[in-house]
Amino acid sequence: MRRGIAATALVASLALAATACGGSDSGDNKADGPVTITWWDTSNATNEAPTYKALVKQFEAANKGIKVKYVNVPFDQAQNKFDTAAGSKGAPDVLRSEVGWTPAFAKKGYFLPLDGTEALADQSKFQPNLIEQAKYDGKTYGVPLVTDTLALVYNKALFEKAGITEAPKTWDELKADAAKIKTKAKVDGYWGSTQAYYAQTFLYGEGTDTVDASAKKVTVNSDAAKKAYGTWLSMFSGKGLHKADTTADAYAHIQDAFVNGKVAAIIQGPWEITNFYKGSAFSDKSNLGIATVPAGSSGKAGAPTGGHNLSVYAGSDSAHQKAALKFVNFMTSAKTQTQIALKNSTLPTRDDAYTAEVKADPGIAGYQTVLPAAQPRPALPEYSSLWGPLDTELPKIAGGKESLDKGLSNAELAIAKLVPDFSK
Repeated sequence: MRRGIAATALVASLALAATACGGSDSGDNKADGPVTITWWDTSNATNEAPTYKALVKQFEAANKGIKVKYVNVPFDQAQNKFDTAAGSKGAPDVLRSEVGWTPAFAKKGYFLPLDGTEALADQSKFQPNLIEQAKYDGKTYGVPLVTDTLALVYNKALFEKAGITEAPKTWDELKADAAKIKTKAKVDGYWGSTQAYYAQTFLYGEGTDTVDASAKKVTVNSDAAKKAYGTWLSMFSGKGLHKADTTADAYAHIQDAFVNGKVAAIIQGPWEITNFYKGSAFSDKSNLGIATVPAGSSGKAGAPTGGHNLSVYAGSDSAHQKAALKFVNFMTSAKTQTQIALKNSTLPTRDDAYTAEVKADPGIAGYQTVLPAAQPRPALPEYSSLWGPLDTELPKIAGGKESLDKGLSNAELAIAKLVPDFSK
């Protein structure tokens, strides 16, 4: 979703077309030869994938009877591709599954329950809330590989130039700081996103969500949600507040402006840490400030918990499943997660992977401090799809093409169709 990289789409499509994806299709394995499993990795093909490719080679070297066919699938295409492949019994043996996909695919019977298997041998080592997010109907269908959340990231030098010594704790404080930065540093102080995932932080700030899963009620058009989105909308107008970008390239525009010192603060996740450091504003890594997202009027501050699990395809035969479970155990071990963190600047999912060396990266150390404010997603298979209607309506609202009331009313109707047993 939010970090989909389309640049490698054509290459990946060709690779997929040429790859035998189904784990249960073992025609390419000799009876006495190694088992070949297929792994669909959805990580950033440029910044992250090389690390995973190297780890595959390490795994193969330590497990002579197993070969891993690595395929990098663009994140924004992977969910639909896997859904189609699994429905025709041709899915990969292992999928790097976004946490929101895990319960949805588990509900369809596409993922193997991992409780009591080699893949979850170290279950007690993982952060409990991340294990909970990998569950559906009481069973665990994924092993957390990396985790993430959103934070207010800011340019310390620009803040200091405006005489600001600490990160804002509320949206009102951020507005005031943005005005000061515009006056003193001559750049915008904040640039917000129109994507629903980023706007979720405003809902948490008012103590609400898109839906109330426990009450089975759609709440996107509630009074609290209207207040939250009203605050979100107000962050696009005012001194030092950049106007809304509703183009298809908005994500890249915001990111580029931030890393090159053209805007002082944005809301962003740790998947961009390596890209922060490539920008001219953060050649000195210590210039990157990371703080909990500002709080709403309720006094609460929070951001969605994201990340990826490794899940095993239930349609593979026993030999492929056994090999896949071993591979998942290797990829989520403390040693491997430490390597991933050091190379990719992503956040581990187990405490024993936060070594002193890992925490020496200011980006990782900074994001680790905001993780306690991350909000777990409800155990609702449809939850990740609920952002779709909002991704349609929010840009229209921010661009002045429809009112807040109209946009939220449209989103409410669309979301109600996705969860037909919920009341409005």
